[in-house]
Amino acid sequence: MPIRPILRYPHPGLKTVCTPVMAFDPSLAELADDLLATMRAAPGVGITAAHIGVLSRVTVLELDKADGVRLYVNPEITWFSKETMSHAEGSVSMPGATDEVTRPRAIRFRYQDGEGAVHEDAAEGFLAICIQHEIDQLDGIFWLQRLSRLKRDRLVKKWAKTSG
Repeated sequence: MPIRPILRYPHPGLKTVCTPVMAFDPSLAELADDLLATMRAAPGVGITAAHIGVLSRVTVLELDKADGVRLYVNPEITWFSKETMSHAEGSVSMPGATDEVTRPRAIRFRYQDGEGAVHEDAAEGFLAICIQHEIDQLDGIFWLQRLSRLKRDRLVKKWAKTSG
């Protein structure tokens, strides 16, 4: 479980749509383990393969230790609630930068596990926000794109000054 280098904003790989996983083999399990180790070291609560330069539709979440690790392969949202909520978001690719993003409060989604079995699930609140955030990344949408132009420009400028 090596800790892999994380791409930093504005790396073009963070704007690239990831391809579906077709092979559910030991290399996928190894990628998931590396993602978990890298996410914990960052630290973060979610990471995608795109964050480490692997353009495959794989994401790992660990909202807290008691809740456990969640692996989502080829995730896709099938329904969004009309009710929304705002939450501070950030990225392991832009450490220290956060801002409020408004997203649907609840979702339904489909994904595959590490063996390729298809699952359908629902999420609300913080979990729903995290899943949407990571699926955006898999779709080549960096979280900053969810901010107004003014908020985005201010945040990028501030981050550039503090990140050196």
